[in-house]
Amino acid sequence: MVSERSLEVLRVIVQDYVASREPVGSKSIVERHSFGVSAATIRNDMALLEEEELIAAPHTSSGRVPTDKGYRLFVDHLAEMRPLTSAQRTAIETFLGQSVDLDDVLSRTVRLLSQLTNQVALVQYPSVARSRIRHIELVALAPHRLLSVLITDSGAVEQRVIELPADLSDEDVAEIRGAINGAAAGLTLSEAASRLRDLPDALTERTRALVEPVAGALLDQIAANRQEKLVMAGAANLVRTELDFPGTITPVLEAIEEQVVLLRLFDEMATDQHGVAVSIGRENAGFGLTEASVLSSGYSAAGSDVARVGLLGPLRMDYSGNMAAVRAVARYLSRLLGDQ
Repeated sequence: MVSERSLEVLRVIVQDYVASREPVGSKSIVERHSFGVSAATIRNDMALLEEEELIAAPHTSSGRVPTDKGYRLFVDHLAEMRPLTSAQRTAIETFLGQSVDLDDVLSRTVRLLSQLTNQVALVQYPSVARSRIRHIELVALAPHRLLSVLITDSGAVEQRVIELPADLSDEDVAEIRGAINGAAAGLTLSEAASRLRDLPDALTERTRALVEPVAGALLDQIAANRQEKLVMAGAANLVRTELDFPGTITPVLEAIEEQVVLLRLFDEMATDQHGVAVSIGRENAGFGLTEASVLSSGYSAAGSDVARVGLLGPLRMDYSGNMAAVRAVARYLSRLLGDQ
């Protein structure tokens, strides 16, 4: 049975090891923290923690470092989620508030989060299962070339250049625009795709010849919007912490390249009472990330399901600060995108 003091010893071992990357011994705990007991008593507490597999010795005659199990207990019961400073909150609101569209918002989000935490930052595009088409704009670039702009109520903007078999007049473009928006505007992407497939059959022969290539291109745009994808930043932070991956950093780099792995992990992570999910070390074995931790929190945009914003890094990370940063950014994202 681990005592309350032993749990406090675990807390300082995690905090000191995260700060120094050096194994933590009983002498340094007595010198750095006010337990009011001898080093021998602290060693007894550490022996209990080691029996419970919460800490381990990386090599003979060394201090102790947290295990995966120790980090899990720390995150679940001992970590205090530090609030962000006013300067950090101002930086989030200022930097993200300057975004011009969804792509820019998410790009800025991961850049900011990686700078705040010195980890790899990840953000999942909002799921568009419930997104509706707000408007489809068609812009003539040349007599036989159009730019189609698909805008959803979640803030997504998808552009595509469409090559046409014949020249179009301004009146032709207006007619196509009216037919397309009449069929698709206000519908979910799935509903719009179905309507656009059937649309040419309901038109006159001349109008059908104009609309068919545009409708086909829009179906491709809708399919692209329905695919799940991630935006990332801060991969260079992994190189700076390579010593924290004693086995190999390769699986982590591969997971970053294979986005589907991280998307699957996001889907399986359960949030705690603070709205943050943390998956540590061996808990990620099925994803090849046994030497990494992943943190995430959910955000939502208008007309979308919940998506995730998160961090990936070594087991030795500042869980308290990183959890607070992820939650704060996720909440701000929800407010920002909900207003669009």
